[in-house]
Amino acid sequence: MSQHPSYKSSSSSAVKRNVLKRFERIELLRKRGEWKTGDRVVGLKKTKPAE
Repeated sequence: MSQHPSYKSSSSSAVKRNVLKRFERIELLRKRGEWKTGDRVVGLKKTKPAE
């Protein structure tokens, strides 16, 4: 029995994501100087991925 094409691994995972995980957002905000150690990790500012 063959595997459905939608289940196969493809190079689509290499596509740039437009949603960041929390640790990625904190890292980006830290680089921009908008987040300091000790700040709350909930309710972070919206961020666009770095180009």
